[in-house]
Amino acid sequence: MSCPSYSSLEDAITGTFGEDVLSRDDLNMSGSRFNSTRVLVLTGGRKVFLKVSDLANRAAADAEEEGINAISDTGAIAVPEVYCKGIDPSRGISFLITEFIEQGAETKDALIRMGNEFALMHKADTGSFVSGGKYGFIHDNFIGASKQINTPCDSWVEFFRQCRMEPQLRMAMRDLGPEHIKRAQRLMDKLDQYLYEPEYPSLLHGDMWGGNYLIDKTGRAVLIDPAAYVGCAEADLAMTYMFSPMPPAFYKGYREVIPEEDGFRDRVDLYNLYHILNHYNLFGGYYLNAVVRIITRYAG
Repeated sequence: MSCPSYSSLEDAITGTFGEDVLSRDDLNMSGSRFNSTRVLVLTGGRKVFLKVSDLANRAAADAEEEGINAISDTGAIAVPEVYCKGIDPSRGISFLITEFIEQGAETKDALIRMGNEFALMHKADTGSFVSGGKYGFIHDNFIGASKQINTPCDSWVEFFRQCRMEPQLRMAMRDLGPEHIKRAQRLMDKLDQYLYEPEYPSLLHGDMWGGNYLIDKTGRAVLIDPAAYVGCAEADLAMTYMFSPMPPAFYKGYREVIPEEDGFRDRVDLYNLYHILNHYNLFGGYYLNAVVRIITRYAG
């Protein structure tokens, strides 16, 4: 179910939390950058989390809400409650207001439990998240600031090729050069030699790195900022290794529920090539060297 939508921040706060609940914050957005976040403190001391973007990016709030709701629907792992969203033309912003999570200690037990729950999310039924195929999602959404294509497909390998790799490769073509373009095409042509069709589709967080989870005061893990879709669970787990691996206790908990498939470690870089390409297309710089290295590794 979609959360209420409002046409100003003031209306969102009073409509959601009550007419007599005013923000201690003056809601002045002049110090905020687009795609920024802040904590609002309401009267009585209640805190809520505000994510702000520009008006042109208003679809991002809908996409994030949809991803949070999908993860919540699995009943496997916690996400913040979404209170409301909207646009504020007078400020030139779109916004999403969610539950503020008070952080607690990141203990070994909390991480093991998180691994268990993350795996249970991957084992949950996905029938309500895709129409007309096994892989994809309800709508297209975003990976960072890039559009993420979620056209339904019955094959995971084809979905990964057509909806993940090819759009990012097209954006990077101008900088890859003829030799690496040919290698990238060879890799796409033989993708099924490296990837496999999973036993069952899984709901993925889609952007699972160390900055996109919290441990709350009760020791419960809470997933934030999803780029959700239905795919192969390995792709989600692979991203947890992209910048630096999660703590060992997380993987211990995950593997208690879903054992490691043969060859998984050899596929990690290939799954993460999607995200590294996206980082290059968004930020440029040294990510290109990583793109070329991974393409060369798999395509020869």
